[in-house]
Order: sequence, then structure tokens, then C-alpha cells
Amino acid sequence: MSEKEWAEFSLDDVFTVGAGKRLETRNKIPGTRPFIGATDNGNGVTGFVGNDNASKDSNVLGVNYNGAPCIAFYHPYECVFTDDVKRLHLRHYRDNEFVLLFFVSEFAQQRSKYSYGYKFKEQRMLRQKLMLPVADSGEPDYEYMEQYSKNMMLCKYQQYLAFLEQSV
Repeated sequence: MSEKEWAEFSLDDVFTVGAGKRLETRNKIPGTRPFIGATDNGNGVTGFVGNDNASKDSNVLGVNYNGAPCIAFYHPYECVFTDDVKRLHLRHYRDNEFVLLFFVSEFAQQRSKYSYGYKFKEQRMLRQKLMLPVADSGEPDYEYMEQYSKNMMLCKYQQYLAFLEQSV
């Protein structure tokens, strides 16, 4: 990573930001669709509903801005979002698992900056700076991010297999 040139980009230049939608407990319909809330565990899933609303999305990065701030989770599956979570899609590149997983770690590095008293609300979110690898064009190097994430996954799989072989 140190061999790669990096530059600062505002979140608004990299992502489109969509809102979640308030869904009160009394209006929840039991179902199988994940409901994404402002929690810091379980990939943000706070329950399962049968509701369908304007926040329904998939292959998206969900970012908490209220409750457990500045925590990002990747959601490859169709789900609905509470109004305490923003939905992020890449502006200039196709949303894909590996690039969005790269951004999960980017947001994790910002977490200490935001606390319950200094919330990661939309205006702050849009101004948030992200340090990203840069392509020769001067734009974020999404292909590098994708390959880096794939390499990290491969490394973890190899470590896991080595552990399994040792325990046999």
C-alpha cells in the first residue's frame, strides 16, 4: 500500500447518499427481509420484516450516523433501512462487494472522530474526507481497491486453511 499514491477525496465526490426510512415498531410486519438499524454488530441487522418502502436496497454500503456512529456494513442482500442509516452507492464505479468492503475499513478508521455528541449527520458525512489510492487519471483507483480486498480475503482464507491443517 505504501507504494501506491494516495489522495484526499470528499465522500460526496465518491458516493451518492440515500436516506433510510423511519419504520416504527408498531408498523413492522413480520418477514424475512433484513431491517438495517443503527447498531454496531450483526452487520447492522436489527430484525427481519415483511415491509417494503423507499429505503429497500441491495449491494449497498449502510453507514450509521445515529446511535453507533460511523460504522459501515456491506449489504449484498435486499434489505430496508431505518432513518438512522444512510445508503451509499459509488458515483463513478459499479458497486461491487470488494470495493465496498474496502470502504468498510475506511469508515472504521474515522470512527473515533464521531461519538454520540458529535454525530456523523449527512452534512458532515458529505464533507468527510477519505484517503484513497489514486489512478493515473487522478481519480480514485477502484480497481486497486478491488484487488487489494480480494488479496486480503485470499490471505485470510489461506490462514484459516493453515489453521485447520494444524488442528487435524
